[in-house]
Amino acid sequence: MKTVEIELNGYKIQMETGKLAKQAHGAVIMRVGDTMVMATAVAEDKEREGRDFLPLTCDYQEKAWAVGKFPGGFFKREGRPTEIETLVSRMIDRPLRPKFPDGWVRETQIIATVISKDEIHPSDVMAITASSAALHISKVPFDGPLAGVRVGRVDGKLICNPTHQEIEQSDIDIIVAGTKDAIVMVEGGAEFVSESDMVEAIMFGHKSMQPLIQMQEDLREAVGVEKVQFESPVPNPEIFDMVKGACLDKLKENLVIKEKMARYSALSELKKETVEKINADKDEENRIDPSEIAGAYGDLKSREMRRMILDEKRRIDGRKFDEIRPIACEVGYLPRVHGSAIFTRGETQAMVIVTLGTRSEEQKIEGLGDDVWRKFLLHYNFPPFSVGEAKFLRGPGRREIGHGALARRGVNPVLPNWDDFPYTIRIVSDILESNGSSSMATVCGSSLSLMDAGVPVKNPVAGIAMGLIMEGDNYAVLSDILGDEDHMGDMDFKVIGSKEGVTAIQMDIKIGGINEDILSRALEQAREGRLHILGKMAEAITEPRENLSKYAPRIITINIPVEKIKDVIGPGGKIIRSIVEETGAKIDVDDDGRINVASPDEQAAQAAIKRIRALTAELEVGKVYMGRVVKIVDFGAFVEVLPGQEGLVHISQIANERIGAVRDVISENDQFLVRVLDIDRTGRVRLSRKEALGLNPDDVLD
Repeated sequence: MKTVEIELNGYKIQMETGKLAKQAHGAVIMRVGDTMVMATAVAEDKEREGRDFLPLTCDYQEKAWAVGKFPGGFFKREGRPTEIETLVSRMIDRPLRPKFPDGWVRETQIIATVISKDEIHPSDVMAITASSAALHISKVPFDGPLAGVRVGRVDGKLICNPTHQEIEQSDIDIIVAGTKDAIVMVEGGAEFVSESDMVEAIMFGHKSMQPLIQMQEDLREAVGVEKVQFESPVPNPEIFDMVKGACLDKLKENLVIKEKMARYSALSELKKETVEKINADKDEENRIDPSEIAGAYGDLKSREMRRMILDEKRRIDGRKFDEIRPIACEVGYLPRVHGSAIFTRGETQAMVIVTLGTRSEEQKIEGLGDDVWRKFLLHYNFPPFSVGEAKFLRGPGRREIGHGALARRGVNPVLPNWDDFPYTIRIVSDILESNGSSSMATVCGSSLSLMDAGVPVKNPVAGIAMGLIMEGDNYAVLSDILGDEDHMGDMDFKVIGSKEGVTAIQMDIKIGGINEDILSRALEQAREGRLHILGKMAEAITEPRENLSKYAPRIITINIPVEKIKDVIGPGGKIIRSIVEETGAKIDVDDDGRINVASPDEQAAQAAIKRIRALTAELEVGKVYMGRVVKIVDFGAFVEVLPGQEGLVHISQIANERIGAVRDVISENDQFLVRVLDIDRTGRVRLSRKEALGLNPDDVLD
């Protein structure tokens, strides 16, 4: 067994290998405090013929037994990945994938498993570093190591790998992954942080991760496993030259077709023509494999697009580097929903819908920590027709979950406090058309639809995707990238924020990494683009509507004494169920005595509130109430004036004149006004009917 240790942020970090999972090609146990993550890496021994892609799988899994819990659900065992597991799996995949050599097509799998978890140290960021370490000490070729750290900021001070408690107090929460020389991934959120502060936090993270990178180098040196000898295939220059000679001029023309589908069609047709043209005069024995021609064609297309941007300063659709595509915004498009917006930017379109609900609609999030209830949900859908494809509809995949989580993180800081707006909010974004950054269109559409729904957001937010084309020292930062610029470019950098600052960020680098200068320039260019988009959004709606949709539930909040909660709920929930059945309103009761009554019909809500008020009201001496006779005795009558609260009307207090018997004047179930004369120290109530005779109920009752 080999072990290495360092200290970071006041905590000991340990990596060991050779004790567990010894048949994996690489296995590392990383420990901080009592949080332990086991990462394994395995790759196929042989290549499969005909495969032209890297089948890499990265999985992060949290075992309930790691914290001494039973899994939730009927089967009491871990099932499909949770949202948290899916998001962390993506965070492992994104920085690692570009570090495999070109042409490596053997199936490769990385599994990071949380095997012990304390209440102090997060395990998600540990999984990135542990996975890199497992690859680095294995025989699998890997251009590493890299490390991941979380950066927080508490009271203005940046912290590397903050604890759970520090994260709750932090106004920055980002995960930075990088190598010794460069940053390769950023993911996280913030509370309206300036671009300069975000750059500082990212660079702080890169500096802080260096001991973790050296730690992996030390572990690999101790293990001494030799890497698989692998050389990336070199494209045949003769075939490339043939393809270039056969189609370059027409390729240049097709690349600048502005409409996506027309461009794709023209480029696809040109590829077929090129294959036919090159093989037209060759016999069967000398024909070139069409896949080799197609590969060279794709390489030429990528090179030409990049050359056009760097040398001619011209993008595919003719825009300037910092120019945003035309934007159209519309709110209130759907008549029966609580809030809706259509956001269109170029050939990307999102239809975003807001639904408001009560506490009963909150989502329970189970994990290794305490279960939490989520009051804000954002779901992103990417149907195949949005890119002109026909595919089976399935549940959301990793990409859809990831895009929805990014948009949710960016929108969440502008939502009102739940105490001020006690609604559960669900946003659904359906992408209707896509050509570049549909997740950022989701952010813009979410902001518009929230205002259309009348949700009192603090500020509107917008998102923008930035790109990078880089050859040596020559580079171009592109605003509002197209799908092709993302696919053939070197960076996908998404920034979300309001005019006040950044609320979320996500960056993936496909090259070795980027430096501080490029990062600063990209963030500043993103800020300018974001302000432009916010201006276009303001042309559709500038502030939240004053009133909610008539189809949305009205939530009225009242407070009752804590000791009265049992009176509202009743034995086995009998009383509260009866109120719900009679009025149709939804009722949520908090332990602190706060009650939310919700109904689209305000009269129904008021009826429910009246019942609750009656159940929890305290009798006041001198006040008049409507009472009901529940029992008659020789010396008077017991009258219920509030639910569960009775008092005695003595025979002398029934009428102005002297009466012989109580039943001569009143009977059981009679209703009449009574005044409270006295409440003694034991709680007994004396009532008077005669002092309320002649009073008008409309004048004396609330």
